[in-house]
Amino acid sequence: MGLAEVTVIIHGPWGSRRSRLVADTRSSYTWIGAELLSELGVKPIGPQTFKTIDKRLIERPVADVLIEYDNAKRYCPVAFAEEGDANVLGATAMEIIGLEIDSSTREIRKKTAHAAYFGDADVPKKKTG
Repeated sequence: MGLAEVTVIIHGPWGSRRSRLVADTRSSYTWIGAELLSELGVKPIGPQTFKTIDKRLIERPVADVLIEYDNAKRYCPVAFAEEGDANVLGATAMEIIGLEIDSSTREIRKKTAHAAYFGDADVPKKKTG
C-alpha cells in the first residue's frame, strides 16, 4: 500500500492533457475531474457505486479512459470526480499500466514485467470417479 504523486497524460476524443494525480493503492478506481474528462470528450458509460473511507455510499459516472505514463498507454476504468473528490490514480490503473510505488522512496516506477501464468503444472487435477 502507499501514496505518491504521478503525472500522467489523459487522452480523449477531443485531445490530451497532462494531469497530476495522487497514486493510491487503496483506491481501486482512478478518479479524474469530471470537467477535464468532459473537455476531452470522454462520455460516461454508466454509473458506479463507491464506498467512501467513512462508509458512505456515493455514485459517480464511469468510463474507460486512455491513460499514458512514460509511453505506456492503456485503457483504465475511471470515475468522474466531482468537487471535493480527490484526483487519484487507483490500483487497477496502476496494475493495468504496469506501475508500482517504491515503498522506501514513495516514487512511482514501472514494473519490470506483468505477472503471467503459463501451463497447468501447479493446477490441482480434478479427481474423477
